[in-house]
Amino acid sequence: MARKLTDWTLFFTVLIMTCFGLIMVYSATSASAAMRDGNMEAALLRQLGAAVISFFMLMYLKRQNYLLLKDPLWAFIPLGLVMASLPIAYFMDGRTHRWIRFSFIQLQPSEFAKPALIIFVAYFLTRRLPAINSKYTLMPAALTLAVLSGVVLVSDLGTSIALIVPVIALFYVAGIRKRYLAAAAAIACLVMVVSVVSKPYRLARVIEFFDPDYNYLSRIDKAGYIRGYVANSTSTTDPGYQIKQAKIAVGSGGALGLGIMGGRQKFSFLPEAHTDCIYAVVGEELGLWGASALLAGYFIVFWRGFRLFWLAREDFGRFLALGISLSFLVQALINISVVLGMGPAKGIPLPLISYGGSSLMSTLISLGILMSVSEDAQWLESAS
Repeated sequence: MARKLTDWTLFFTVLIMTCFGLIMVYSATSASAAMRDGNMEAALLRQLGAAVISFFMLMYLKRQNYLLLKDPLWAFIPLGLVMASLPIAYFMDGRTHRWIRFSFIQLQPSEFAKPALIIFVAYFLTRRLPAINSKYTLMPAALTLAVLSGVVLVSDLGTSIALIVPVIALFYVAGIRKRYLAAAAAIACLVMVVSVVSKPYRLARVIEFFDPDYNYLSRIDKAGYIRGYVANSTSTTDPGYQIKQAKIAVGSGGALGLGIMGGRQKFSFLPEAHTDCIYAVVGEELGLWGASALLAGYFIVFWRGFRLFWLAREDFGRFLALGISLSFLVQALINISVVLGMGPAKGIPLPLISYGGSSLMSTLISLGILMSVSEDAQWLESAS
């Protein structure tokens, strides 16, 4: 049996980012918790528990042979469970349609769709690679992706984007014809437009980003139907409030930041400071250097994963490595772009940093699989 070799750059980057995430969760939640009930450590302890369990899962997957996943059971059962749980979450969570809540735990099934879908697509492409442009390949793949993305899209637009982008990239490197990709991209854009328009709060966020004063929209919609539709249905009078507060936080940090626990915007000004906007807390408390170092961490993980696309010994490992590393980076960039005002607001956590056990567990499971591919490739590289 081949002796496994750990990619310590990847391992310690993930470990440091996870520990840093715990620190930032405590910083972002302790102030509001102290004002609410005085239990400043509650969120930290919950996140720490999720981190310990998730890291054990990472270590277990890291030591396993990733080729065990190259099996119909692992390709179909996890994806099927996720697809079955998404409608349950829709009906159990009447407000956001994302969570399955019990008295002792709550799960967000859409987070687990990321590793499940990547494993399925990697298995599917490996099996069908010689006939990648055949209708017998394209039709089942398109149907599976459409059903999963459609179900997720109903409640979670940001996660749908994080799902679709890596899958398109995997099909591209597998050799699918460009006209099929163009058709898929056009359909995805159309579905996304319909999804945005169907939810007034989503439309409000897009309008706030592109035309906050309604200068251009008023020329097209002179009767004011769109403005009325958004104004009468949105849950807030200022859909751009979250981004504005996030930009204030980042700007307040300057180059060096205000220091850990020194941020001010998290005191009831910055919505979702511990989840969607935790990067703003990082920017305020650690400044440009801290925010840049965190961004560099995401690119280091992506780099170590992307290189495996060239080093892995067979196609399944290549597809796994590319899909996982790209999904990790895309999700991070979506979150950061929103915080910096470079895109409309979307509810998507910052990997390894944001509060949330489902997100952390899903991410570390994916990275554990990535490290399994890495250990196999590291041994091959050293042997050569």
